[in-house]
Amino acid sequence: MGQHDEQKELFSYHIDLDKRVRADHPLRAIEEKIDFTFVREEVEKFYGKKGNVSVDPAIILKMMFLLFFDDVASERELMAVIKERLDYLWFLGYGLNDEIPNHSVLSKARRRWGKEVFESFFVRTVMQCVQAGLVDGKKIHVDSSLVDANASKDSVVKSSPELIAAVKKAYGAQESKLENTSTPESYEAVNDRMVSTTDPDAPVVRKSGDSARPRYQHHRVVDDANAVITAVETTPGTIAENKKLMDLVEQHRQNTYQAAQVVVGDHKYGTTENYVVCQQRGIETHMGDVLRKQNHGHHRAGIFPDTDFQYRAEDNTYVCPAGQMMKARRVHPQKRTWEYHLPKGVCAECSLRKRCTRSKTGRTVQRHEHQELVDLARTQAHSRAARRSRKRRQIIVEQSFGDAANNHGFKRSRWRRLWRQEIQDWLIAGVQNIRILLVRNARKPASAATVLPLPRGSGLLCSFLTKIAMLRTVRTVTVP
Repeated sequence: MGQHDEQKELFSYHIDLDKRVRADHPLRAIEEKIDFTFVREEVEKFYGKKGNVSVDPAIILKMMFLLFFDDVASERELMAVIKERLDYLWFLGYGLNDEIPNHSVLSKARRRWGKEVFESFFVRTVMQCVQAGLVDGKKIHVDSSLVDANASKDSVVKSSPELIAAVKKAYGAQESKLENTSTPESYEAVNDRMVSTTDPDAPVVRKSGDSARPRYQHHRVVDDANAVITAVETTPGTIAENKKLMDLVEQHRQNTYQAAQVVVGDHKYGTTENYVVCQQRGIETHMGDVLRKQNHGHHRAGIFPDTDFQYRAEDNTYVCPAGQMMKARRVHPQKRTWEYHLPKGVCAECSLRKRCTRSKTGRTVQRHEHQELVDLARTQAHSRAARRSRKRRQIIVEQSFGDAANNHGFKRSRWRRLWRQEIQDWLIAGVQNIRILLVRNARKPASAATVLPLPRGSGLLCSFLTKIAMLRTVRTVTVP
């Protein structure tokens, strides 16, 4: 029986870290596939020619990558862990006796570089997935999720709208335009009377099953083929999901150089405005119908739907189920809809009144100025193909968010202010794309019905990718 001698060696010679990191380690594949050195050229303009020499920007970016790749609790802990991990030292290019930088190097770099460098990092991961044949680009899934800001509820102060506006101006807080929020026009915005002194960019938002607190809203596009994240946008938490749909669709086109042909989303995205814009651009709408969701309540039970009213294009009128002619009365400037009505006395004396309306003023019908496009979009939204797409969305998008939350600390902001939250979201999305790239490239040639295993030793790889690999068939692609 052997017994280990715990005496500390006075000298260490010929320690090769390259031999200490196993061949199938995930960081080896990342080092081979991902180029972090691009950042040197992009940030060169932020450094002077004299003074102290900085840490290599490529190493700084790698450290921020590790921060989210392994979901390290803090930057202080990351610097402490680097000293203990041979794989981290090898990945960063450090030796055993090299001095590890102070954690403040990372925060100073973010402040010096700005957010554009990290957006470029994310876009590069998208392009690599495109070049590897992992992005189809034709069908995309859109969704959003609230992210808790790095600010407690106790940091929120309340006062008059005038004083709160002055506080936000002093902090340089990011304002949310009223037309982009979920606040109805007839109500005063709650956040006009409160602000977080810790993170003034994060408005107070209530989430289902949780109390109101400062939050951000994360919007993303996920490609249908392999769950690659192709577009990301971060906004204050009060920004409505449907207001960012077309911005995300355009960002997807710019990042992948492919125009989306089908957009999949829940009923929150299925607004009349989004339906019209998608149809005008030739995009098929597999989104839920927000109007149908709103009219699903009991107050509409037993009432004639608008489809029972016959439209006459020759004189721009409607014929109600009782045979009465409804004329256009006015147009709504924001909704871009015409309102058709009958005189009050006509509805009051109608025998079908109980089945037509419960309003004292009589029944009205709304018609959008592009109603033909709205009808076409709703037909597509209620089709069998759309229902299948929304069912698949639960696998693609929901598990993409779940992976980000469980493995990369997505649901809680590490830093404060909107521009730093944008950096966090770009880094997390980039990390997820890189992991998808590694999983797909690690596959071995096999028949179309074969389920390919994940690489050995990749315990950090998420479970949802395994499920997707089992659901999809293997494609033979030629990497450009």
